[in-house]
Amino acid sequence: MNLNNSRLREKSIVLIGFMGVGKTTIGEMVAKKLYRDFIDIDQEIEKEYNMATSEIFQNIGEKAFREKEKNVISAFSKQSLKIISVGGGAFLQEEIRKVCLEHCIVIYLDLSWESWKERISLIIDSRPVLQGRSIEEIEELFYSRKPIYSLHNSKVETDNLEACEVADYIVDSLKLAWDLHEPQ
Repeated sequence: MNLNNSRLREKSIVLIGFMGVGKTTIGEMVAKKLYRDFIDIDQEIEKEYNMATSEIFQNIGEKAFREKEKNVISAFSKQSLKIISVGGGAFLQEEIRKVCLEHCIVIYLDLSWESWKERISLIIDSRPVLQGRSIEEIEELFYSRKPIYSLHNSKVETDNLEACEVADYIVDSLKLAWDLHEPQ
C-alpha cells in the first residue's frame, strides 16, 4: 500500500462495488463510527446539477456525468479523513482508479449475484444504467464489472450480513491495520 506521505490512519476510505451493494448505507455508518465526514459522490453531483442522477443522464448525458464524477472523486480523494462512496460505474475510469488507489484506502464491497438480485426491485428505478435492460443484460453487466472491482486494498464479502455488521467489520479491520502499521 502506498502511504504517499500521509499517515495511514488519516487516509480517506473509498467504498467501491456494484450499484445497490450498500456503499452509501455502510459508508454512513463507518463515517459515524470513525468520526469522519461521509461523501456520496452521486449525491454531490446531484447537488451541483440540482437534479437526480437519472435526470442528469437523460438531460446532460452520461459522458458529462462521468467527467463530473471524475473531477469530484479526484478532489475528495486527495482530502484526508473522509469516507467516500463512489457510484458503481466510477471505477471503470482508469483515472479514478489511479487517484483512489494512490491517495486512499479502497474497500470493495462484494455481493453475490444471487443476493444482489434480491435487491433489484428496490433500486432499478433510481439507476439509469439499469433502465431498459433485461435481467440477463444486468447479470452480464454485474459480472463484467467484477474484474474492475478487483483493484482494491481490501475486500469485504457482504452476503448474509446486515449493513451494521459490515460497517463494524470495516471499522475493526481498519483500526487493527492502523495499530499494526502505525502504533501510537
